[in-house]
Amino acid sequence: MSKRRAVFFNAMLVGLGLVVLVLLYGLVARSFWPGVDAARQANPVGLVGDIVQVEVRNGCGVAGLAESMTQFLRRQGFDVVEVGNYTSFNQTKTIVVDRVGDLAAAKKVAVAIGLSEDRVVQEIRQDYFLDASVIIGQDYETFAPFAHE
Repeated sequence: MSKRRAVFFNAMLVGLGLVVLVLLYGLVARSFWPGVDAARQANPVGLVGDIVQVEVRNGCGVAGLAESMTQFLRRQGFDVVEVGNYTSFNQTKTIVVDRVGDLAAAKKVAVAIGLSEDRVVQEIRQDYFLDASVIIGQDYETFAPFAHE
């Protein structure tokens, strides 16, 4: 084997060795020093600032409602971070669910949609990283986002 070839292979071995060491360090670091706990702290509202973060769930099964509600809420200044179907399609009434213990934020969402305050319920979930959930019910046609459709 020529000297140039031997130097090239040695350099490759050193490079691969460094890559393996970095990967091993990452594995050990994740095992012994876990990252920041994702759970909300005592003041959950402080984590999201002044912007109300919302998820929109379609609870009645009519196609396109969650997307229409999302666009409406975004035009109103809300940060819609999650959109999709609810666990079932038998939700009769549209509600707003307070997820972090900030009723004022949930009520802002309800007012924007045109819901009364009795349609705001609390179901605090420490594993959620949003302020409120909008569950669209079968009465959707009576509320602001769908009145013009």
